[in-house]
Amino acid sequence: MKMDDLIQEFPAQLNRAIQIGEAAKLGKSKFPIRNILISGLGGSGIGGTIISNVLRDDISVPITVNKEYQIPAFVNENTLVIISSYSGNTEETLSALMQAYKKSAQIVCICSGGLIQEYADTNDIDYILIDGGAPPRSAFGQSFVQLLYVLFHLGLIEGGFKEYLNVVITLLEAEQEDIKAQAKEIAQKLSGKIPVIYSAAKFEGVSIRFRQQINENSKMLCWHHVVPEMNHNELVGWHEKNEKIAVVFLRNNHDFERNQARMEFTKEVVSKYASEVIEIYSKGDHDIIRSLYLIHLTDWVSYYLAELNGIDAIEIDVINKLKGRLAENPL
Repeated sequence: MKMDDLIQEFPAQLNRAIQIGEAAKLGKSKFPIRNILISGLGGSGIGGTIISNVLRDDISVPITVNKEYQIPAFVNENTLVIISSYSGNTEETLSALMQAYKKSAQIVCICSGGLIQEYADTNDIDYILIDGGAPPRSAFGQSFVQLLYVLFHLGLIEGGFKEYLNVVITLLEAEQEDIKAQAKEIAQKLSGKIPVIYSAAKFEGVSIRFRQQINENSKMLCWHHVVPEMNHNELVGWHEKNEKIAVVFLRNNHDFERNQARMEFTKEVVSKYASEVIEIYSKGDHDIIRSLYLIHLTDWVSYYLAELNGIDAIEIDVINKLKGRLAENPL
């Protein structure tokens, strides 16, 4: 399947993910959950970052996101460890799973099979099996939604997210063509440039997702930063004109008002030095809706950039070569 087909089916993927989440059977917590560790990388791991953002005001248990082989020292029987690997074979995530098991953490895995499913079956660990057969980054909807359902099934969040998911599915289906048209215009402005992505800190996960999609789909380098932190350092770096740089602000009408004021000032500054300054506003009445709307729109931007670059958005040969090299000396 081509990348544009996979992006087009994002609303349907969310709907399928709801079906999987509703059918999931998970055991109850053995001990009180005092902290959460979500471990995953790339397209499988970005959901954890976004979950930690969108649930910041709704969950009383701290969420830490892990994107490496080792897990933090705080992990114990009172830690919920969510292992997210689309393929089920991500070696860093498998390593984290094994360590979490040895530390008696409460574990739930999200995968489409692979070694992680095998390890979970062998060690009587709960898991949710999602549909396989696609690049991990294009299965974001499945893994992200399951994170919500894991937290819901274990009583850590209420079920209101289900309404938000249904609202965003309807929104994306209704506005698909408008979203694609907007994405094409943005891609044309970013073509041949180095994109710089700015957002409020609460939407950093969405910015990272956009950066990752530009990296993998468009085969381009870019960077991101967040307000207010970048106002204390990176803002000073804007002092020379650079026609190769185009800035994208991911905006929300509900961003904290002081951050909105900071973004307006930042926009004034960077407009003097960047070749393009683009603002993309979200839609929706909850951060889950806003985040998924922006993700879908920016996924399309990355695809149209790939088209303009004359490259295959699916191809990730260099990553596959790295995996092959590492497989010569497995863990």
